[in-house]
Amino acid sequence: MTQDNQGKKTAGVDGKKALRPNQRLKLVKELAFKGYKAKALRRVWLPKPGRDEKRGLGIPTIKDRVMQALVKSALEPYWEAQFEGTSYGFRPGRSAHDAIGRIFSTINQCPKYVLDADIAKCFDKINHDYLLSKVECPHNIKRIIKQWLECGVMDKGIFEETDSGTPQGGVISPLLANIALHGMIKDLEKHFPNSKKREGGSVNRRFKPRFIRYADDFVILHEDYDVILQCKKLIAQWLEKVGLELKPEKTSIRHTLKSIKQDGKIVDPGFDFLGFNIRSYPVGKHHSGNTGGKHPRIIGFKTIIKPSKKKILAHHEAIKEVIKANKKAPQAALIARLNPIIRGWCNYYRTVASKETFSSEAHILWNMLRAWTVSRKKKKTTLNKALRKYFSNGKHGLWTFQTKDCVLYHHAETEIRRHQLVKPEASPYDGNWTYWSIHTRCIYWDTK
Repeated sequence: MTQDNQGKKTAGVDGKKALRPNQRLKLVKELAFKGYKAKALRRVWLPKPGRDEKRGLGIPTIKDRVMQALVKSALEPYWEAQFEGTSYGFRPGRSAHDAIGRIFSTINQCPKYVLDADIAKCFDKINHDYLLSKVECPHNIKRIIKQWLECGVMDKGIFEETDSGTPQGGVISPLLANIALHGMIKDLEKHFPNSKKREGGSVNRRFKPRFIRYADDFVILHEDYDVILQCKKLIAQWLEKVGLELKPEKTSIRHTLKSIKQDGKIVDPGFDFLGFNIRSYPVGKHHSGNTGGKHPRIIGFKTIIKPSKKKILAHHEAIKEVIKANKKAPQAALIARLNPIIRGWCNYYRTVASKETFSSEAHILWNMLRAWTVSRKKKKTTLNKALRKYFSNGKHGLWTFQTKDCVLYHHAETEIRRHQLVKPEASPYDGNWTYWSIHTRCIYWDTK
């Protein structure tokens, strides 16, 4: 926590950002449940991307972070064996790509209605009594968890009590949020039979709605619009006991293949989830897949997942800001700042149909860098000569933005690699080292 934690440069109320080696050893000796008392959190406000809103983080002290990591390491293996298979957020061995892959496998052969929902202020509103009643652990650990929930926050020198929620910024907060939301999927599925006859006489053997959750964002998929409406009502009722509610402006019903009327407006097919646009497109029989099995039928559409327009525009803005901030910086410095942004964005979207997007982004970036070059050239220098100063023949062709020591990463050089979907029941703590070594391409050693 003092070295590897991503938020290690943010201090708690004690003002400490880091510890020296001797201080870390002293801290280890002080770790004990008996006599432990959590300190208040320090409020830090971060802007939400693309919005005027701000997200309030509660930053614990280093000692509290270490204690939270200790308790988390004790609770997480048990809860990983309990959590629902289609819950993917803030869980080891799972990612947003698993959630997207599960959605694809659900809709790629049958178009469905989608309840795309978001829980309002999930981390801030969770009922403490409800959460603590679900946490199964020794009394002394539960007492400490209660302290973390109720320790309060210091915001610009003013103390505020925390009567609800699991403050964002704590090491254990994501796990506690998942514990609070655990059971939502199973309780919803209990209201629906496994199979049901369709109007035409055929039997839908997968009648239960498909529920995919990533932290406080989730989607529910089903062929029947009325079932989706029923799910929305049931979820709202379930969330009440947790102290939560759906966010109306971020909750909508859509269809993966066709436009539908929603609140008096025509809504386009498809939906955005976790930065991806998911939609089925009607195609002719020569481009359509089939259902497979003994009696295959042509499905008449193709499901394509690609980066959402919102995230593409956000990526443009991020690159534009870096280029603008480095108008007078050396070319190598600009490349060093752009490469992590481009590479990270491409790696996130490399698992879906992003080839055209990557090519388009590469062209847009070239134009941005051309403008950057023009802004630096002298009046008497020709444009071609100025461009040749920064662009030369390299691995991306004649117009490679590079220096002798570094090359700008090219969107289009990113190779598309399909993500291997994690098994619903799998957990890194289940002892199946063979599965996880293959799935994650690394080896988990048995330490017994």
